Amino acid sequence: MTDLAIPDLSLVVLIGASGSGKSTFAAQHFGPFEVLSSDFCRGLVSNDINSQAATAAAFDVLHHIAGKRLDAGLLTVVDATNVQPEARRSLVALARAHDVLPVAVVLDLPERVCLERDASRPDRQLGARIVGRQVSQLHRGLRGLRKEGFRHIHHLTDEAEVAAATFVRTPLRSDRRSEHGPLDVIGDVHGCRTELEALLTRLGWTLLRDDQGRPVDASHPDGRRALFLGDLVDRGPDSPGVLRLVMGMVRAGHALAVPGNHEHKLVRALDGRQVQTGHGLAETLDQLSRETDEFRREVRDFCDGLVAHLVLDDGHLVVAHAGLAEQFHGRASGRVRSFALFGDVTGERDEYGMPVRLPWADDYRGRAMVLYGHTPTPVPTWVNNTLCLDTGCVFGGHLSALRYPEKDLIQVAAAQVYADPGRPFPVAGQEVAPDPARRDPNLLDIQDVLGKRVIETRLHGRVTIGADQSTGALEVMSRFAVDPRWLLYLPPTMSPCATATTGDLLEHPAAAFDQFRADRVDTVICEEKHMGSRAVVLLCRDQDTASTIFGMPTGVTGAVHTRTGRPFFDPERTEALVAILRDAVTRAGLWQDSGWLLFDGELMPWSVKAHDLVRTQYAAVGAAARAALPVAVEVLHRAAAAVPDLAPLLERTRSRAHNANAFTAAYRRYVWPVDGLDGVHLAPFQLLASAGRTYADRLVAADDTGVLQTTRRLVVDTSDDASVAAGIDWWTTLTEAGGEGMVVKPLDNQVRGGHGLVQPGIKVRGAEYLRIIYGPDYLEPDNLDRLRSRRLGRKRSLALREYALGMEALERFVADEPIWRVHEAVFGVLALETEPVDPRL
Repeated sequence: MTDLAIPDLSLVVLIGASGSGKSTFAAQHFGPFEVLSSDFCRGLVSNDINSQAATAAAFDVLHHIAGKRLDAGLLTVVDATNVQPEARRSLVALARAHDVLPVAVVLDLPERVCLERDASRPDRQLGARIVGRQVSQLHRGLRGLRKEGFRHIHHLTDEAEVAAATFVRTPLRSDRRSEHGPLDVIGDVHGCRTELEALLTRLGWTLLRDDQGRPVDASHPDGRRALFLGDLVDRGPDSPGVLRLVMGMVRAGHALAVPGNHEHKLVRALDGRQVQTGHGLAETLDQLSRETDEFRREVRDFCDGLVAHLVLDDGHLVVAHAGLAEQFHGRASGRVRSFALFGDVTGERDEYGMPVRLPWADDYRGRAMVLYGHTPTPVPTWVNNTLCLDTGCVFGGHLSALRYPEKDLIQVAAAQVYADPGRPFPVAGQEVAPDPARRDPNLLDIQDVLGKRVIETRLHGRVTIGADQSTGALEVMSRFAVDPRWLLYLPPTMSPCATATTGDLLEHPAAAFDQFRADRVDTVICEEKHMGSRAVVLLCRDQDTASTIFGMPTGVTGAVHTRTGRPFFDPERTEALVAILRDAVTRAGLWQDSGWLLFDGELMPWSVKAHDLVRTQYAAVGAAARAALPVAVEVLHRAAAAVPDLAPLLERTRSRAHNANAFTAAYRRYVWPVDGLDGVHLAPFQLLASAGRTYADRLVAADDTGVLQTTRRLVVDTSDDASVAAGIDWWTTLTEAGGEGMVVKPLDNQVRGGHGLVQPGIKVRGAEYLRIIYGPDYLEPDNLDRLRSRRLGRKRSLALREYALGMEALERFVADEPIWRVHEAVFGVLALETEPVDPRL
């Protein structure tokens, strides 16, 4: 067998005359969706795979599909003859446009073999003249494949080689996703060896020195690795010393490194090429001239072998000397390398003669953290999950490192100013004026939420938000929501259980247990469902936390808001409720090391939020029915004595009157007067800020005001019939006593089953509560039969997507990501609420 290496992400171009076996070869070695056939595309556009008149349109389709696949990061194979240079040039251009490597696989079989196979085809024969011309074109172009841009070329010259070939997919050199750290990421050193030694020592590293006392390696007792962001050389006093240390660390496996633009220039100089020796290169070359030839060769090979950017920690971290826009992460092209080394430059010069660079970080919206250097900044500032660690050590600033994943910044001050910065650079003690052109990372921008958006979530992959949905959410968010700095999370809608197919109920707990059992969830917890309004409470331990973390003014220490981000109360009542909850948290000992807590709960009575709805809809219906139906019953009762045929109508009317009384009694259970906080109850059922652990019962026990209310629970084993029966009995007891019902949840959070993310909760509502939702007469047999056909698929999908977005928002906030990243997910939940779904579900 012959192993042929191809990059994981590449455009593989099959090259060979008709009859060389390209299609058979492609089918043997690649997936059915990975191969794009020119013949198939001809069929798509003309219904005839042999139509040469459709060739241009077919290749338009092929290039379009290939581009979409490469955009998605999928290896793509083009099955066509590709023997003409112009055909290959368009494919190489396509690969470059998507920053992937083009790979040529040449099936250069003898012309005799191609002719024999062509003659044996049942569908078409091109003939000796065309096949011979293709073979001749193939041979004329072989020598030029590398000049055309193919980085990998595999040339198979006979049937035995073709039969023995196997492909080995190799990750790009930039793919270090298996490297999880922990890492100490170090900014531009620029020959400042003394400061580098001091920084490594402060980070806990132990330096290893040679017999001349020079540092040649360093190791960390905790197994950490260093990661250098380039520009190790130039301007500073000891570039060889820095290189000796860093090369030793990399050689020993104690460090990783990416090149900077100064290393790029140094390699060219060491190769004897004509370069400008400004910006410190002359000093580096002079320092290296006092080293051995062997050392200079090692330096040249080390710098030349560095990869322009690295993707680490499962894609959560990207490092490059000058930074890297999201579309270039994990890609390979000259454009990617140029961006990584020099940044997004315009080609212009500023008043100091320095390159003008576009502020790519201001527009960065990627999930990965990007750490970089290149452009010295006196104070490292997070901008959209990116951080520049070049703090101008060589100009008298600091040498900086970021501990990853801890995000701790460690610095040592420069011993002196070693070089002229070219443009003014403030040193320690000087005040730094803010850059008026740079966007505040905590400033929300309407462009972040307008139009169609695709939001990446850890739990549920990509969630798409339509443009119309965004517009509707923007109306609610801008006019009615609480201060956006409080909006860390919006709870999801909840899926109802499957509809009961028989009996006199629409929903039954057995359906919820059956669904979780089918999802291989053995243990669930049943929680009493309170009839109120879903409430999110963000609670700060003190005013200092509210001001420091959330930027709140004096007197504002928390928020209580609805599922759509609207405040329940005016500021005074909000603070009073927050104070009660804070006192209970303190008594229960739940603060631990946290300065803030986020609770999910239910606020009662229902009429606190839904007063107008109750008055204008439910109360009005009940009052009208109670006024009209008794009179109708009385009239029909008298009439039926004379007209016996009216008896069925009388019974239906009596049933409707009974249903109207039951309807009124059902909604009245959840309505009572409140005065301030008197009569208000809050049932917190999940402490979201501590990874889903529930402290609600301890909290209620610590409250002596009566505002906080407990939530009853029961654990059920879905694989045990007796346990399931006990769960059904528990639900029956709750609902017969007037309760709304229960919510059934997996005991463990964020569970995955055979088909992906499992529903985080399934609600099972009682018959009398559903009377409020579906109307007084919904249990009449004809109505119940009609309601059994309700469709739940859209509601279930919505519940999963909103849950994933809510958790994504909270995880981003806890990870100290910019506020726009948090609100991208929060806003997504609100936008999905505009999706047309039956509101009764």
